Amino acid sequence: MAQTDNKKFFENLTGAGKAIAVLTSGGDAQGMNAAVRAVVRMGIYVGAKVYFVHEGYQGMVDGGDNIKEATWESVSSMLQMGGTVIGSARCKDFRTHEGRLKAAHNLVQRGITNLCVIGGDGSLTGANIFREEWSGLLAELVQQGLIDEEAAQKYSALHIVGMVGSIDNDFCGTDMTIGTDSALHRIIEVVDAIMTTAQSHQRTFVLEVMGRHCGYLALVSALACGADWVLIPEMPPEDGWEEKMCQKLSAKRAGMKRLNIIIVAEGAIDRNNKAITSEHVKNLVVQRLGFDTRVTILGHVQRGGTPSAFDRLLASRMGVEAVLVLLETTANCVVSLCGNQSVQLPLMECVQMTQEVQKAMDEKRFEEAVRLRGRCVSYVLFVTCGVAIGVSDFNVAVLNVGAPAAGMNAAVRSAVRVGISEGHKMFAVNDGFEGFSKGQIREIKWADVGGWTGQGGSLLGTKRTLPAKHIDKIAEQMRKYNINALLVIGGFEALECLLQLCEARSSYEEFCIPLCMLPATISNNVPGTDLSIGADTALDAIVETCDHIKQSASGTKHRVFIIETMGGYCGYLASVGGLAAGADAAYIFEEPFDIRDLQSNVEHLTEKMKTSIQRGLVLRNENSNENYTTDFIYQLYSEEGKGVFDCRKNVLGHMQQGGAPSPFDRNFGTKIAAKAMQWITKKLNESYRKGRVFANTEDSACLLGMRRRAMVFQPVVQLKDKTDFVHRIPKEQWWLKLRPLMKILAKYKTSYDVSDSGQLEHVVLNRPKESEAMAAI
Repeated sequence: MAQTDNKKFFENLTGAGKAIAVLTSGGDAQGMNAAVRAVVRMGIYVGAKVYFVHEGYQGMVDGGDNIKEATWESVSSMLQMGGTVIGSARCKDFRTHEGRLKAAHNLVQRGITNLCVIGGDGSLTGANIFREEWSGLLAELVQQGLIDEEAAQKYSALHIVGMVGSIDNDFCGTDMTIGTDSALHRIIEVVDAIMTTAQSHQRTFVLEVMGRHCGYLALVSALACGADWVLIPEMPPEDGWEEKMCQKLSAKRAGMKRLNIIIVAEGAIDRNNKAITSEHVKNLVVQRLGFDTRVTILGHVQRGGTPSAFDRLLASRMGVEAVLVLLETTANCVVSLCGNQSVQLPLMECVQMTQEVQKAMDEKRFEEAVRLRGRCVSYVLFVTCGVAIGVSDFNVAVLNVGAPAAGMNAAVRSAVRVGISEGHKMFAVNDGFEGFSKGQIREIKWADVGGWTGQGGSLLGTKRTLPAKHIDKIAEQMRKYNINALLVIGGFEALECLLQLCEARSSYEEFCIPLCMLPATISNNVPGTDLSIGADTALDAIVETCDHIKQSASGTKHRVFIIETMGGYCGYLASVGGLAAGADAAYIFEEPFDIRDLQSNVEHLTEKMKTSIQRGLVLRNENSNENYTTDFIYQLYSEEGKGVFDCRKNVLGHMQQGGAPSPFDRNFGTKIAAKAMQWITKKLNESYRKGRVFANTEDSACLLGMRRRAMVFQPVVQLKDKTDFVHRIPKEQWWLKLRPLMKILAKYKTSYDVSDSGQLEHVVLNRPKESEAMAAI
């Protein structure tokens, strides 16, 4: 393996002589096909043989044509398909010793000793049993004369890597399972649609979502749509919940709200482990309040449809990681997601902890079940089901700066409600710092932000104006309204604003207060964070458009599409969107290219078009190169592709900025704003001196961002050296490490840094302090 500056690269890593089988088992989940595609192409890329196992473990037991060698082309056009193309089935035979013996024989006949299993905890448990019995199964096969001793020795060990595919997100050890985000998309699409009809008729809707043993879908969808009540299995409501729920619904109607939404997980129970059904909840509302109430059971709609951009990225990253694990180690593990980083965890540690959750619930140890889940259950219930009002004399202002980004409104809503719950008086500033200087400031209350979560754009209004030229007037308004802390939600301009306010502290005491910034921009070009509010929604828009564009070429002659994305000088949308959409190339500013690169790409696509693959996709970031414009690249490809393919171009423009926020952006915006408000409260209490707030240290002006595995508050002055202000991008960008994946999956020879791979960790059960539990992300 090549070593450079303590980095490890995989170009010399070979899979020659290895055979890898990939199967999907249990319930289907959107994104499984993306994982299969990544395993197949990465495996073939390194020289291994890769096999499909059709129909899950049943296909492994039955053998024959159910186990087929995969080719590069056999997984083309698979990325955007929901469900699982290779099939999944519940298999009673594999649960028996005889069934596993047949499966072992079928694998050994093809020299397969590496298995990628995409499924839930039951599927992975079965795989582990199979691995533990492997040597004994081979001995039996030798004894029965089905294989010889040489084969038994050659294939003596079975290696297993699991990827968790489950829409319920019920597997311990990973933040998100493949399919969960897409299922949330289906739920939110339905809820957003239902809210319009509910409002028209002043109705209450009870929505039942999947989650037999796990309430994640119910919790997050309740958070993402601003539901009035949510019922989940891990945290049954206290006795008398019926009366409390009805009181809340009645109070909402009295407050002129025309609709109520109640989310019920299909496995919801009370404290006595008695099921709480959606029909029971409906009858309660009708009998006690007389509200016109309807029940909608979403059912398998949640499993359907195309995978979201998030699930495609997650599955692609996990699929590549799984192959690297099989090539580099003998570990039997699950590849999973922690924050924004892929990790490897022992398979049975994760399975056992997942089973512990159910055991705790069966024994009515519900607090233990919530702790084992590791989710922010307490906070979601806090936001959706009630509020504990604190007491303070502080005034906190919130405003949006820069271009609008989907999820800004969810962040504002969360900040306002958490701020009020902390006892602060919350003020909303319209039109950014320009509005601030004009006194466009008003107190904003709990009910004022109702229904904001699902709204796109910025309801407060946002401008790119920086505060420096209005600093006197802004300071005057700060004095007038006695603003004690400031929460700024925005993109690169928001960072510049905070830096200018920090510089003004030496002249204006009004800015010696806690200042916090939340990154919100579709470009994802803010230093100090891996992810920004709004970027996920933009990626969904790009991927959905690319799917439609590629589909338009179905059945026509060979065609290449040139797509221009937004992002300024930041190539995040082009690169990550290209990986999620299955692009052949993505041109960005951060990775300079010349005419030779363009020619090489044309030649690559020409070779590709000689196969059964009919479509090519090329993305270009809007500012990737001032000379090699989208028109230039389109004309070059059109000229050089004559006789082989023709070209079409499309500039996506502001379509990437609009629309309702994705579930991820709603959830991320809500949680990050809540954490920011708790930080502001802490800083205010620390800085309160002699009747006023005085905060003039570096750590009193921070950006809250996601860095690898954790949410981190970073002083904005420390980010100056990490920023390219001319091009408005961070000097180091984590997603550049993903670019080789797109090239590998498009069959380009490239170098790939695998320094973070091959490190097996252990499941760590965090035991957060009580004060930190609410802030857990």
